[in-house]
Amino acid sequence: MFDGWTNKKRHCICNFLVNSPQAIIFLSSVDTSNMSKTADKVFEILDAIVERIGEENVVQVVTDNAANYKTMGQLLIEKRKSFFLTPCVAHCIDLILEDFEKKLEVHQVTIAKGRRITSYIYSRTILISMLRHFTKRRDLIRHAAT
Repeated sequence: MFDGWTNKKRHCICNFLVNSPQAIIFLSSVDTSNMSKTADKVFEILDAIVERIGEENVVQVVTDNAANYKTMGQLLIEKRKSFFLTPCVAHCIDLILEDFEKKLEVHQVTIAKGRRITSYIYSRTILISMLRHFTKRRDLIRHAAT
């Protein structure tokens, strides 16, 4: 699995992880701040990772849905016929929800109201305390790994 992100210092990082029945393991990361993330360049980076761990140890590659990753996936499948390419489900759902918000007015209104209510509650300690009491310590907003 791999995914790109930008840290607080505006460095673009590409992380590579291995998923097995035992665990998800961090393999390596590449600072991609000074390079163009074209499909060819992303393919070159991923192909080097595959060479490092051995093609026989890879079955599936999971990426996000950006156009460069889709094209990279086609290049990868052409070179390595036994691989499966899968878009990240969390990224797919995130894109669907973004489309709902942008394209359906009823969702725009609902999401805007939800944000206002959430901001109001989380800016007042007494309301946070009451929320946690009545929801058995559950929060409205919860950060989670995707």
